[in-house]
Amino acid sequence: MLEYLKNKKIMVVVAHPDDELLGLGATMHKLINEYSVQTHVLILGEGITSRGDERDPEQWEEELKVHKQNIKDAQAAIGYHSVSTYDFPDNRFDTVALLDIIKVIEKEKEQFQPEIIFTHHGGDLNIDHQRTFEAVITATRPMKDEVIKTIITFETPSGTEWQASSDPRRFVPNLFIEVSEEDVAAKIKGMESYEFEKREWPHPRSPEALKSISKERGIRVGKDHSEYFNIVRCIS
Repeated sequence: MLEYLKNKKIMVVVAHPDDELLGLGATMHKLINEYSVQTHVLILGEGITSRGDERDPEQWEEELKVHKQNIKDAQAAIGYHSVSTYDFPDNRFDTVALLDIIKVIEKEKEQFQPEIIFTHHGGDLNIDHQRTFEAVITATRPMKDEVIKTIITFETPSGTEWQASSDPRRFVPNLFIEVSEEDVAAKIKGMESYEFEKREWPHPRSPEALKSISKERGIRVGKDHSEYFNIVRCIS
């Protein structure tokens, strides 16, 4: 799979700032540095305002400015080539017409012309993750001239594993990518850039947890560290 990804243009489509790190940051660091991929990150939501009782962006104006800078710091940690940000309402994507999200993805796709998209698992607990997945699938319908040949979903710690165990949309990985300690360290460095998102142990977004998760995913396939994914579609 790594050879298939080599030299490809990859677009990462996520709901919130920090999602571009949590499930795939180590893998992207590896692909950028060892496999010469070109990357573009699309962050759809502002990621802050759900912390108030009502959505009031003015109330969070300073925090949103800090968040924008944190995105740049995280980008530098991984080496992402470019990032586009939008301001869809945090944890309220279900209040937005799905078509509006689809149009943004289509526009960004048209500009970047990627062959591969990485995005959220459609069964995540977080509603914004669910809607992002739905919008990606709709925006990349496999018609004759569609540029996207491959769609891969990733887990998001503190979102994917918190879905009910009885939910039929559980994340089932079918792709494991071995990563190095350096790759994991870059992911953690990027995550620590997010002043409002980083957490302390034993939260899944803590540095210790992220390293433990990479080790556990690695153990499953006989490696020291790994991140895992689900291939939704691959046309060769």
